Amino acid sequence: MGSPLLFSIALALLVMFSVAGVAYALLYPKFAGEARKEKRMGQIGTPAVALQAQRETIRDRTRRRKSIEDTIKEAEEKQKARSEAGKISLKERIRQAGLSLEMSHFWMICGGSGALGSLVGLVFAPNLLIALCAGAVVACLPLWVVNFLRKKRLKKFVQEFPNAIDIIVRGVKAGLPLGECINLIAREAEEPVRSEFKAMVEAQAVGASISESVQLIPKRVPVPEASFFAIAIAIQQQAGGNLAEALANLATVLRGRKALRQKADAMSMEAKASAAIIGSMPPGVMFMVYLTSPDYVAILFNTESGNIVLGCAVLWMALGVLVMKKIINFDV
Repeated sequence: MGSPLLFSIALALLVMFSVAGVAYALLYPKFAGEARKEKRMGQIGTPAVALQAQRETIRDRTRRRKSIEDTIKEAEEKQKARSEAGKISLKERIRQAGLSLEMSHFWMICGGSGALGSLVGLVFAPNLLIALCAGAVVACLPLWVVNFLRKKRLKKFVQEFPNAIDIIVRGVKAGLPLGECINLIAREAEEPVRSEFKAMVEAQAVGASISESVQLIPKRVPVPEASFFAIAIAIQQQAGGNLAEALANLATVLRGRKALRQKADAMSMEAKASAAIIGSMPPGVMFMVYLTSPDYVAILFNTESGNIVLGCAVLWMALGVLVMKKIINFDV
């Protein structure tokens, strides 16, 4: 009597557990997958508000990058246009040399120098052609002096410019506006940086914006460092960002360029000394021979064949000096 009942109960339990096992086997992967998905989304997922904010940040970065690229492209086009416009005018070279000469005064100085050179040539070599050549050479000396002073002034600007940028960085970090930092450099910095920043302040006084006044520096001082500074300020004015950090990085880059330029100068100093010695030997030997035997050298000045030989020697000597200068000068 009890055995069939127990058998029925056992069979019912077995069927129930079998159905439960089959249901578990069929439904567990779905529920487990959903649970893992929810858990994973909870770990890496973000709420809708945070996701929207992230998308806005990405859009802002994209717009800022596009603005920076457009600003750099515009600055490069302006620099290319200035390069293709031709050489710098003589008046601009005189201003970049730090001189306050009028063009009429400059030409008067050149004419007076040429006349003096011709007179000296007639005294030492009574030959009209040689006297005119000496006058032409001496008349070019003021132009050479202007180019020398211009190059020296630009070099000094490059040396002092990183210090001026550091002043701006410290001022911005201290909470001063950019315009006040520029005014401070225009009052306290060393020349020629002070004069160029003073021109910026004067431009702002007549209504120019900071970005417009900064663009005057590459025009007045045609060096890459000034262009870098103008581009950095223009980007910050248009796209925003941390100006102090950008200028601090720029100052580091400029000091690195300065160190590289000094290293190149040190490496080429031996070649420059050799070129100077080789270039000065022929006129030096000629002068020493003239002191000991003037009649021996006078043939070069008093005869037509001597004049031809002297002219050819000067021409070849000038070509040799130009070739040596091209070889030993590094553009860093």
